[in-house]
Amino acid sequence: MAYSIPHILQCYAQGYFLMADSDYQTLNWYSSRKRALIPLDDRFRYPKSLRRVLNQDRFEIAFNRDFDGVVESCANRETTWISDELKAIYRMLHRAGHAHSFETWQGDQLAGGVLGIVLGGAFIGESMFFNIPDGSKVAMVKLVEWLRSQNFLLFDAQMMNPHLARFGAYIVESEVYEDILYQAIQRPCQFLPTASRPLSPRQVPLHQKRKE
Repeated sequence: MAYSIPHILQCYAQGYFLMADSDYQTLNWYSSRKRALIPLDDRFRYPKSLRRVLNQDRFEIAFNRDFDGVVESCANRETTWISDELKAIYRMLHRAGHAHSFETWQGDQLAGGVLGIVLGGAFIGESMFFNIPDGSKVAMVKLVEWLRSQNFLLFDAQMMNPHLARFGAYIVESEVYEDILYQAIQRPCQFLPTASRPLSPRQVPLHQKRKE
């Protein structure tokens, strides 16, 4: 099946997302009656042990430094919904400025990151991974703080799991999700920093409130 960028964005704007079936050959659109969201307000939390890691500044933050590497790392697991066709779609969306990777690095090693699609003030998280312990956790915390600072309204995690619950993720019904998504898309938010330069952890504020 051929996928065009306008069609893909339209489907995401309506609350659908792409996943490969268990045979890894067929790509289909899915929706869910219950959607997992990462809070961008005071409900967001993380383990106290992670505070020590954050204070140690072990990781450097970067945007799209190795987008292809993030896609491959997200797909590199025993059971994956990211087929070769979906990888190609992510790369197409990235070239068009709609798909991004938010990354943590230790030296020249990609430590972890989050892959997502941006529509206005909505960040639709597709997947996350780590190569170094705490790499994805730090990416999650720093991404939330970045989205707050950029006035994003929505961080969609799609489906709940125990890992996301530790960060305060919560479930909303599809009707509520669609309303929030519609409002978020109307916001003219900028995801990438100026000149898309890499940021050190201390350059992403930990406690900045989301603008109203």
